[in-house]
Amino acid sequence: MAKRDYYEVLGVAKGASADELKKAYRTKAKQLHPDRNSDNPNAESQFKEVNEAYDALKDPNKKAAYDRYGHAAFEGGMGGGPRGGGQGDFASAFSDVFDDLFGDFMGGGGPRAGGGRQRATRGSDLRYNLRVSLEDAYGGIQKTISVPTAVGCSTCSGTGAESGAEPQTCPTCSGMGKVRAQQGFFTVERTCPTCSGMGQIIKNPCGACGGAGRVEKERSLSVNIPAGVETGTRIRLAGEGEAGLRGGPTGDLYIFIEVNEHPLFQRDGQDLFCHVPVCMSAAALGGDIEVPTIDGGRSRVKVPSGSQSGRQMRLRGKGMPGLRGGGHGDMFIELAVETPVNLTTRQKELLREFDKLSEDNNPESSSFFTKVKSFWDGMKS
Repeated sequence: MAKRDYYEVLGVAKGASADELKKAYRTKAKQLHPDRNSDNPNAESQFKEVNEAYDALKDPNKKAAYDRYGHAAFEGGMGGGPRGGGQGDFASAFSDVFDDLFGDFMGGGGPRAGGGRQRATRGSDLRYNLRVSLEDAYGGIQKTISVPTAVGCSTCSGTGAESGAEPQTCPTCSGMGKVRAQQGFFTVERTCPTCSGMGQIIKNPCGACGGAGRVEKERSLSVNIPAGVETGTRIRLAGEGEAGLRGGPTGDLYIFIEVNEHPLFQRDGQDLFCHVPVCMSAAALGGDIEVPTIDGGRSRVKVPSGSQSGRQMRLRGKGMPGLRGGGHGDMFIELAVETPVNLTTRQKELLREFDKLSEDNNPESSSFFTKVKSFWDGMKS
């Protein structure tokens, strides 16, 4: 019985693209799989026919020969053609479909995708932790940092081969970086042991880098720290990471900012808080105090008479700048009324005299003890 035209078997036009062929094969393979057609005695032979057609047309060289000579291209010793739709042909074809179905879940386009692309591997991204002061975070600063990293080898220009030599295609995997081993019904791919997945081998490796195409070196970089950064801010420097293998693209460098604690100011977003101690007399009588600001200046703040510990006054616009604009936050002055210590005999006498005269000057104490008395009375009853 004469073989059917391969394009007819797959249900595509003669000029179909590789994607159209693969799509058609997937559809036919699902429809005719013997496991799904137990009631069709012809399913297995039709399934093999589809595999044979796709095995011939998926290969550009075989496809070109078939387009020119038809089935005669694979008969009479012309070589390289399908082997009658046997198990090996199905495993090879099924592997292509498996890669297409599951490649996205395996990263980088699936196992087969690594063949051509692994020859030049992208360098790793690097992380650098940088500590800055609150003053630097307020005004922004230019910092010079030293980063130990892998840089492209200048001797071989990143190729990994001696000057003038060129890497050669790996004879084991033909440059794919993967080799196939058939295990029963399936074909399993693994990293090529000869080239370690690179797809190329270097017979004369560069003496400076040992064939890696990069060397370890410490680099000095100037980093612009913008005003308004805070702990956790990340700054990306594109192309400043680790050099790629054998001329591959360079990774990125990520600067992670940590702002040091300040002896005077506590930060909450764009707002600053400053705890200012005031003596008991100043809190009672009121008056002006001078407080520092993060920009190095000074501001005078009026303390109302009778101020208690914890009272806050706001200085608008004296906080931290926004990282991406939006003005400045505020600064809050929080009073801490200080009780005097190490009193002299005379000071003690004056305080006792003052205490006798202050029975009506402590509203919070009076209110508290009134509540305490009510509580005790309630417990007795």
